[in-house]
Parts: sequence; structure tokens; C-alpha cells
Amino acid sequence: MKTLGKILGLLVLGLLLVVVALGFALTQLFDPNDYKDEIRQLARDKANLELTLNGDIGWSLFPWLGLQLQQTSVASARTPDQPFADLDMIGLSVRVLPLLRREIQMSDIRVDGLELHLRRDKQGRGNWEDIGRPARTAGQPEPEATAGTDTAPAEAPAAADAADAGSARALRLDIDSLALNNARVDYLDERSGQKFSAESIQLNSGAIRPDSDIPLKLTAFFGSNQPVMRARTDLEGVLRFDSALQRFQLGNARLSGEASGEPLKGKSLNFAAQGELLADLAAQVAEWNGLKLSANQLRAIGELKVRELDKIPQLSGGLSIAQFNPREFLAGLGQELPATADPASLTRLELTTQLGGSPSAVAFDKLDLKLDDSQFTGRIAVADLARQALRVQLKGDKLDLDRYLAPKSEKREAAGAARQAEVKGAVATAIQNSDTPLPDAPTQQAWSEDPVLPVDTLRKLDLQASLDIGQLTIERLPVGNAHLQASAKDGLLTLQSLRGELFGGGFETQARLDARPSTPLLSLQQRLSRIPVEKFIRTEGKETPPIKGQLDLNADLETRGNSQKAWIEGLNGTASFALHKGVLPEANLEQQLCLAIATLNRKGLNNPPKAKDTPFEELKGNLRFTNGVASNPDLKARIPGLTVNGNGDLDLRVLGMNYRIGVIIEGDRRAMPDAACQVNERYVGLEWPVRCRGPLELGAKACRLDRDGLRQIAAKLAGEKLNEKLEEKLGDKVSPELKDALKGLFNR
Repeated sequence: MKTLGKILGLLVLGLLLVVVALGFALTQLFDPNDYKDEIRQLARDKANLELTLNGDIGWSLFPWLGLQLQQTSVASARTPDQPFADLDMIGLSVRVLPLLRREIQMSDIRVDGLELHLRRDKQGRGNWEDIGRPARTAGQPEPEATAGTDTAPAEAPAAADAADAGSARALRLDIDSLALNNARVDYLDERSGQKFSAESIQLNSGAIRPDSDIPLKLTAFFGSNQPVMRARTDLEGVLRFDSALQRFQLGNARLSGEASGEPLKGKSLNFAAQGELLADLAAQVAEWNGLKLSANQLRAIGELKVRELDKIPQLSGGLSIAQFNPREFLAGLGQELPATADPASLTRLELTTQLGGSPSAVAFDKLDLKLDDSQFTGRIAVADLARQALRVQLKGDKLDLDRYLAPKSEKREAAGAARQAEVKGAVATAIQNSDTPLPDAPTQQAWSEDPVLPVDTLRKLDLQASLDIGQLTIERLPVGNAHLQASAKDGLLTLQSLRGELFGGGFETQARLDARPSTPLLSLQQRLSRIPVEKFIRTEGKETPPIKGQLDLNADLETRGNSQKAWIEGLNGTASFALHKGVLPEANLEQQLCLAIATLNRKGLNNPPKAKDTPFEELKGNLRFTNGVASNPDLKARIPGLTVNGNGDLDLRVLGMNYRIGVIIEGDRRAMPDAACQVNERYVGLEWPVRCRGPLELGAKACRLDRDGLRQIAAKLAGEKLNEKLEEKLGDKVSPELKDALKGLFNR
């Protein structure tokens, strides 16, 4: 707009030169059409313009000094064959006597068919930049190109402009009306190939006088080629200005129109804005008060203020957006939101905020945002628009994040289908009868290979975020008083802290994602405290969780990749766990042991334990993860009357387990023990062998008595019994060496 204003000003200056030349011709009582060559030369020498006057010059003398030009074109003297302005007709007249009082009183100004063709060549020079400079003499060097600027750097024209501005302030302007009909402006940047145009421009005004209301109406069609866009606009308002105070107002302004083009993908945007506009150039302030904005279904009100117009403009103000449907709004602009697990999400949004910003940044302070069923307060800012540096500080009442996650794809659902089919029979059999053979370990993968993270987007992310949410739901887990602190820059994402309350316990997580390599690297530090594990474990349908209790966990893990399968297969690290007040539901280990003892006693059970579950006071151990397999060499559990030691592996790739467990019997503590499974002195301290193998879903139901190990215990007990008999029979009748040899034989 600044460039266009200068061009129009220079054009008027050239026309005034024509008026001066006509004045000379009139004093000689000659027809001005006879002096076209002199007029062209004068424009060439004084303004560096090349005028083409194809039509007749009309004129009048008194009481109006009038001028009418037809079929006129203007070009830079440097490129005379490339006009940057053409017009069909311009007519204006000035009252003579008021000029003596330094007043410009003009009748109607009419301009028809004005066309401006603005070009910036591959060297960055605009075809308008030489206008207003005196013609160069032979041998005078050509001024340097002013690439990237719209103003000439020469000091002399700048000084002349300042002088002209001072003179203009001393003049009083009075114009009956202004009419600009069927005008057009084209702009082409040959360096980028970008084109912009404004055509069918129609401008009409009322009487133009200082300190008076000036009705104004403007219509135009705008277009561009990168991207291809087309927009119709209408502007109405009442203009009021005071040139001495450099104060301009546009009251009751109304801007409306419709836009379409490639970004809208066949859709259209109907927009409207209204309010009171003010520009105070002396104070370097611009304001838009009473702002009302609409864009399709979106409605907003507010006010805007821009300070320091002559330096780095600073934006302030307020904005309020009424509730609307973001999903439908963006669809109306040809932009579809990604599918979410809940189709009803992202359908309600409203906000109020205080605005702040500059040409390179924008901030939404004192933000009150309502999204669907959630409400947030705080601040959102873009610290650097070029880098899209996002800064977020929000507090919310609740957020169900599951609603906004991508829906599960068929491929992801099918990833575990083969495994589910494999273990289905084993699970059903184990649930019906615990006295079945040891289940087989699963072999089918349980994880999806679908990409999880938008890696390309994350590599560009510049983020500093702090979130506090009263109730956060993620993966169906209700997290209370959730706090998140995260940052991202140059492909390195850091989760400084994610903590909250979960089922009466607590957790804290720290993580890091390095998206700079072709294969992302992840690390995780996880702390869980007194989390009820049965509520944490995912179960299918109404199946009872395989274990219950309060879990403490410390984990330090790392992996790589961008899918569930890659993460599990690349999982390495360590973890330690302890489960307090635990229960193995629907698994009566005591019954299994009584059956084993009764077998050794060669008796049948008369009163087997009836409890469905096995309680234990503590379960703890350490894990070492190697490529998705967790080795657990020191599993320990304390069950009333029993101590359990174990070692084995958890194969997270197929969600299977393979353990060898030793159960040390400490005594039957039931009030009415079964005689067949009573523990005598010979069994106290013995480690009874148990094998656990199969899908993790089975939990303790995947455990069976190790019959091979049991036969070894029976042989050991028989050897000890023979040794007792031997000691009783031989007594002191033989040497100790012989007795030891015989005992060793029986032990073998």
C-alpha cells in the first residue's frame, strides 16, 4: 500500500507538471495539443517519466483551471517501452482564485481505466524506482538496485519528499468528490514468480474536506498465483482526517467479501469485519475499536491497538470468540482435521483473551479457553513466528486425552489377533482346570508396526510447555492433579516431568526423544508408588486381573524406533519392583502344595484348602531388559506359611513368561489343617519346585508343580529316611567312615 500510494502520488505530481506546462501554453494562447513534445520532454527531464499522450488534451481556464487527458500511459525513462501505468481518461479542475490563498478547491475528480503494472526484475529492481529522479546526464553512473525495498535510497529525492510534505501541510484541500472506475493493479516478482492483482477496482467518495465526514465506498477483486487465490471485497465507511494533526479516522467501517482458491479445496470463505479505525501518525498509534469479525460460522468481537508504528510495531488488545464447531469450520475451508477416537471431539470451542505481539511474535494472555468438556486458563504464545516457537502455560479442570487420539487402525487391531488366537485355548483350559499340563509359551507378536509419532513434525517443533490438569484421562487411566513440563527444539524433545495421582498412588516420569537420527532414540525414567496394579493392568472383558496389590516401581529404560513393535524389540535397561499386600486371584497355590505333600505322604486330601486366591505379603525383584526380554533372577515372595524364590524371563515381544520357582514350606497355619498335607519336620525347609510358563494373561494359573523336581525331592527324602534307619541299626557298631560311605550311597 505504501508503494502504491507513492506511485499514485508521483503520478499526480506528473499530472501537475502537465498542468504547469499547460499554463505556459495558455499564456501564449496556443492549443496545448501542439505542445505534446515539450510536455513529454519536461516530464522526462524533471520526473524521469516517459509520457505517451495518445488522446487529446482538454482544458479550461476560468474560474476553473481544468484538465482532461485521454489514452495516456506512463513509463520509467529507463524502460520507455514498458509502461507501468495506463489510463483511459482523467478529468480534474481546480478553482483559480483560492490558489492564491494556498487552498486547493477541486471539483469532481474522475479517473477511468487506470492500470498499474508493477514489476520487480530478477535483480530486485522495481520498474517504478526511477520515477521522480532527474534524468541522468551522459556518463552518470546508474544508481544501485534497491532489492528488497520499495523506496529509493537517494538522499535528494528523500529531501524533496520532505519538502513536498511540508508544503502539503500548509495547503487546504477541498475536493467535491473522487471517482475511480474500473482500475487494475498488477504486481510481478520475477525472482519468485509470485503474482498479485487487484482488478475491477471501484472507488467513490463524497466531498473531501479536512475535519469533515467523507463517505467512502470501495470494491475490488484480488488474486494471486502462489497459491492460486481469488477474493471479492467491499469496503464502506466514513473517512475523517486532519492533515495538520496527521490524524485519520474511518468510522462505521464495514469490510466484507468472499474468498476461494487452491488452499480452500473447492470451498469458500465468507468474511466480514466492522468497527471504528483510527490512525494517529503524530503519536504513531493505530486502533481498531468495536471490532466485529465473522468468517463462515466463526464470530468474534474485540479491539486492537498498534503502537510505535515508526519503529517495531507493538500489538495489544482483546479478543472474544463465541462458541463454534472447529471441525465443521475447518471442513468449510477445505481443511479436514485428523480422525479421532471420539468423532464428537473438537466440536465445541470458545475463548476470550488479551492479545499482545509484534511483527515476529504473538501472545494470548489471560486466556480462558473452553474445548468440548474441558476448560483451560493461562497463556499461549508464539515467540517466533518464523520458527513457530510455541510457548504454553495452561491450567485445566479436566481432559480426556483418549478422545483426541487417533482411532485404532485395522492393522493395529490385527497385530495382536494372531497371538490372541494362539493363547485363547490355553487360557480357557487353565481357567477351567489347574491340573492340566504346563501351558506352552506364546510365539506370536503382540505389537503393531504402525508409526506412532509424527517424526517429521517433531523435528521442527520448538516448544516450551507447562500444563496442570485436575483430572487427566489417558489410556483409560484417571490421573489426578497431573503436571507436565516439556520442551522441544531442533529435534530433541525432553519431558522434564510428568507426575500425578493414580488410584490412590502416585507416579513421576521423565523422558527424552531424540528425533534427529533417522531412527528416533527414546529414554525413560519411571517411578511408581503404591499403584494398585490390578487397576493398572489392561484386562479383556470381565476377566479377573492376574495379580493384585500395590506396586512400587523404579525403571530406567531406553529403546529406538517409531512403532510399538520396534520399541519393545529394542527395549533395554533395568527396573526394580515391589508389590505390597498382593493377591494371586483364582490361584490356590496352597492347594497345589497340599496335593504334592499328600502325594508324598501317600494319602488322599480330606479337607483341601477352599480359598480361591493366594494372598502374599510381599513380591519383589529386579529386572534387566535386553531387546524386549526381561530377565528376573531374584524373584522373591512372602506368602503366609511359604517363602517363594524364583528366576525366569518375561518376553514382552509375545507377552509370555517362563519361570522356575522354588517354594519353601514354613508350615500349615490353617486352624483345621488336612492331615494328609500337614508338614512334618522332614518337609520344613525343603524348596518345592514349580514351573510357570505361558501367556501373561494366565498369571499364577500358568504355574504347575514340577514333577521332575518332585521326584528328586522324594528320592532325597527316601535317602534321608534310610540314613536315619541306618544310624538307628548300626549305632556305634561300625566305624564312622563306613557309616558315611553308606549314607552317601543311599543319598545318591
